[in-house]
Amino acid sequence: MEQPNQQPSLELTVKAVVLGLVLSVLLAAANAYLGLFAGMTVSASIPAAVVSMGLLRLWRRHGILENNLVQTAASAGESLAAGAIFTLPALVLLNAWQGFPYGQVTLITALGGLLGVLFTIPLRCALVTQGPLRFPEGVATAEVLRSGARGGAELRPLALASLAGGLFKLAQAGLRLWPAAIETARRLGPTVAYLGTDLSPALLSVGYLVGLNIAVLIFLGGLANWLIAVPLCACLHPWPVGLDGQALPPLDVAGAIWRDQTRYIGVGAMVVGGLWTIIQLRVALVAGVQSGLAAYRRLRAEPASLPRTERDLPMPLVLALTPCAAVPLFLLYQYFVRNVPVSASMAVLMLCAGFLFSAVAAYLAGLVGSSNNPISGVTIATVLTASLLLTALLGRAAPHGPAAAILIGAVVCCAAAIAGDNIQDLKAGHILGATPARQQLMEILGVLVAALVLAPILSLLYRAYGFAGHASARGEAALAAVQANLMAAVARGVFHGQLPRTFLLIGAAAAVLLIVLDSLLERRGAAFRTPVLAVAIGFYLPFALAVPIFAGGLLHHAAHRTPRRTSRHASAAHSPQAGRGLLFASGLITGEALVGVLLAVPIVLTGRTDALALAHNPLGPWPGLVLLLALAAWFYRTARPRPLP
Repeated sequence: MEQPNQQPSLELTVKAVVLGLVLSVLLAAANAYLGLFAGMTVSASIPAAVVSMGLLRLWRRHGILENNLVQTAASAGESLAAGAIFTLPALVLLNAWQGFPYGQVTLITALGGLLGVLFTIPLRCALVTQGPLRFPEGVATAEVLRSGARGGAELRPLALASLAGGLFKLAQAGLRLWPAAIETARRLGPTVAYLGTDLSPALLSVGYLVGLNIAVLIFLGGLANWLIAVPLCACLHPWPVGLDGQALPPLDVAGAIWRDQTRYIGVGAMVVGGLWTIIQLRVALVAGVQSGLAAYRRLRAEPASLPRTERDLPMPLVLALTPCAAVPLFLLYQYFVRNVPVSASMAVLMLCAGFLFSAVAAYLAGLVGSSNNPISGVTIATVLTASLLLTALLGRAAPHGPAAAILIGAVVCCAAAIAGDNIQDLKAGHILGATPARQQLMEILGVLVAALVLAPILSLLYRAYGFAGHASARGEAALAAVQANLMAAVARGVFHGQLPRTFLLIGAAAAVLLIVLDSLLERRGAAFRTPVLAVAIGFYLPFALAVPIFAGGLLHHAAHRTPRRTSRHASAAHSPQAGRGLLFASGLITGEALVGVLLAVPIVLTGRTDALALAHNPLGPWPGLVLLLALAAWFYRTARPRPLP
């Protein structure tokens, strides 16, 4: 709770607002690159909290509640970037956009993020103050903020890891001293065998953050796809040949089979997993809305009945802003489809799906944290539903049908991403004694300032690297844009009848089996679970990305398999040392991502992806592998709790 010297007057201050908005922009840029590159994003609440602690020490008077507001605004930029990069590049992949138009990108992201904040306000009471949810990352953020009173030592792992991750990325992608991945494939009779791994410290950190259970499932999904499904599909067709009549290289054949066929197993599993998540949460959603409305009625009847720490933004403002936000989106939809009834239907669908999936995202943030929140799964369900509805309203021949479906998905995705982040930050604030209304205001400010810069950031990355599967791709430097490619493929497939239904059905059937298995494990109280969306992500990701994620999960398990006491007054779970691995992981991600964004500048200015290259992979991938192993060893030593002397 609040300390005596941390009065509410030191909560919402000018320096807190300025620092929060600056960090929102920086983290939006970093997460935009990471999400397009790796297909996964992580919560920025903890690194934002650590950075804000260091920066606020430049002032004589500062407090924990100021720190909390800074990280609230800063993490909003990271979350909004996730919602944007999962969907908006799909409009480029569909050739509906030739770039990222500033006005439309800003409108979609700002209004989607605003709806995400508004939709979670009625849910705060039930999920944060009364619900049984653990909010692992929200609790961890509060612990990190409390640790700020012990001095600045907590910044050291983050700073050193950021420097190491940035230098690694500069040497690999800028100076071109080694390639981004080690990959090999062999033709074995009528089939193909593939192995590979990406050389990325950020992916190692992603695996550490999600933990061994999720990392293993992602790896097993990739293993089943690339070592079983891809070889089986290769056996069913003649070996493909190129335009010159020569047989295609095995690496190209394996990639084509995954891209055009087997990754849709993951799509089918994601759709079923997203729907199952909604079904599971139906009771909690209804209870949350009822509890929020009851709290508002109590406040109106007795204004003094609720303390400062329980006051949200006024409910009349929430109820007024929500439909108002739909009006400009209706106009944007009308610009695309030129049909008033259809545009109105899209606006209504967007509001309904936005609230439903924002509530799902908020609940899952309390259950597993924002980093593990399967936003892409619920967005796929939205895009698929919107596509089916629009085919009925517009017909399969509608030229802008797929793009219209993506627009709905983009707003819902931004809303869901912000909802999960907002409810998590509100939990940290509840622990610390913050004012919910002020946190909600800072979240809105963080959303708006991030929305203002996302279009230039996306344009810069697009021009520098391009997107895999699109004419803009710049060779191996192209950004995978995994979720965006998935959204585009689903929307296009529904309208053009090109979805590989066999693979979708296989994925759906596999998802049902995983759901049954997970339910059995839950009843038995097993530590290892099988959430279907984790396996689905493994099926959809390139296998090379799943390998370092798996290695990161193993590193997490190895570092924490034998907890030791770190303090006479604190458990290992909540000691400062217990968070060192978390901060180190966040630093590697932040350093690599920010350098990736900065490297885009010379690429755009020169028009060459090798603008800073000293040589072209002079020693092959081995320097990168050796350095990655050295970073992993350093990571392990940092993350492992230290015994008392």
